[in-house]
Amino acid sequence: MSGAREKKRPPADPLAALLAAQGLGSRAFPPSSRYHGLPTAERVEADGRTAVYVRRRFLPPPERFATVGEHRVVDGDRLDNLAARHVGDPEQFWRLADANRAMHPDELTAETGRRLRLTLPEGIPAPAGDD
Repeated sequence: MSGAREKKRPPADPLAALLAAQGLGSRAFPPSSRYHGLPTAERVEADGRTAVYVRRRFLPPPERFATVGEHRVVDGDRLDNLAARHVGDPEQFWRLADANRAMHPDELTAETGRRLRLTLPEGIPAPAGDD
């Protein structure tokens, strides 16, 4: 259909669209991503596609996170389900990994009985009186 105009779809992530419109967003990773705001590089693949990757990311020190609770791992726990329950979004499983200094997130639920720290996002202080 030449000459037909294609209807634009609304952005999948309205926050990312707003930030991008203001020139504030990362083009490679949405604001909810573990990699948002980190320096990136590009590599052109043999087939001509461009691959964007994070130059380097270090796990943040757990002291940067305010602890708000704890979860004891039981048989069958999955990190995405724990993130959905405790953080409100299964795609935020990486927040549990960062708070518990896990390079490999699956390690967090591999051992029944392990205690996982539940924290606020980095930079958000604990509510007053939670010392």
